[in-house]
Amino acid sequence: MMRNDFHCRIILLCFIAMTIAVNGQAQGVRKKGHAVTFKKHVVSSVFVSEGAATGDVNNDGRIDILAGQYWYEAPSWKRHTIHKDTLNPPKGYSTSFLNFCMDVNNDGWVDLIKFDVPGGECTWYENPGKKNTGWKRRLILTSAGIETPLLTDVDGDGRKDIICNDAEQKQVIWLKSPIGKGDTAWQRYLISSHPDRATHRYTHGVGWADVNLDGRKDVIVRTGWWEGPADVKQPEWTWHPANLGDDCANMFALDVDLDGDIDIMSSSAHDYGIWWHEQRKNAQGESTWITHDISKSFSQSHSMAMADINGDGNPDLITGKRFGAHNEKDPGAAEPAVLYWFECLPGKTPRWIPHEIDNNSGIGNSFEVTDINKDGLLDIITSNKKGVYFFEQVKQ
Repeated sequence: MMRNDFHCRIILLCFIAMTIAVNGQAQGVRKKGHAVTFKKHVVSSVFVSEGAATGDVNNDGRIDILAGQYWYEAPSWKRHTIHKDTLNPPKGYSTSFLNFCMDVNNDGWVDLIKFDVPGGECTWYENPGKKNTGWKRRLILTSAGIETPLLTDVDGDGRKDIICNDAEQKQVIWLKSPIGKGDTAWQRYLISSHPDRATHRYTHGVGWADVNLDGRKDVIVRTGWWEGPADVKQPEWTWHPANLGDDCANMFALDVDLDGDIDIMSSSAHDYGIWWHEQRKNAQGESTWITHDISKSFSQSHSMAMADINGDGNPDLITGKRFGAHNEKDPGAAEPAVLYWFECLPGKTPRWIPHEIDNNSGIGNSFEVTDINKDGLLDIITSNKKGVYFFEQVKQ
């Protein structure tokens, strides 16, 4: 009896272990993430920009913050002027809607890329380096539309390019960054000339990801996606219509339900809602999309990032409120200017656990998630009507 009972227990334990292994595989085995805590640093309490960027402006080995007219020198965040091109901003708004940072002309010094109000100018300001001169302003595009254009490597050459629309020409385009030392010319390539597809200056929502898992990235908007061709310089990319929800901000792709295809995440620019759009196949093998809520706890999540905040191997979502996006006219505008990260738990029924970082700062139209102080942990840098902030992730 004792021997039979022992054998039964062994069999039962093996069955339990097998069940756990199968369930773990179905839900996605996660490594344990570290505890996450952020320390808030007020870089500036003045509204200077709806976008923030980072880069080593003075080549001293430290990462600085750029926002609007200024760059803030690490680690004390001393303010330096880049330009004075305010261009008479509309009341309650800024002419610095998005900021990006890269070495545009390959001279060894990082520069500032600035987007004006949607449909306005996109310009870049040349870092003078050790010269005691101002930052020279250069035009990239006269009518750069889409409210959250992207700076990303389109052609895979290791240099970041721009995805946006030309609101005057009614075209969706990508702009290849200069490639030679001292070169300042951006090359223009056509994605789509269809006048009714993401060509309005106030178009909300764009992403850059591999939707069909063919190894090439695609351009995503809320009404569908353009399939990236083998040669990205080829005009008129193939269009695939899709219903990817309401007006949104940045869009990201990930197989969060672990069923072998790609799902898409987005967030509401001017209302409540952070969503994931589940891809399914109908009887004909065509993709359909089902929208699920991630959160409706705050509104105006006008920009969003995806990054692995806690180091568990799963990319999380980072977003918050763009305070006063429409000058207090949006739903929930008077509610706190929060900043959140949503911990991603992939699986058959994926979950995102909300973690509030702050309730008096929020986000703008572009922000950075990067290890700004080089301690191995991701930090968050934001700029909006509340000011400029550095949220330092601190070790436990």
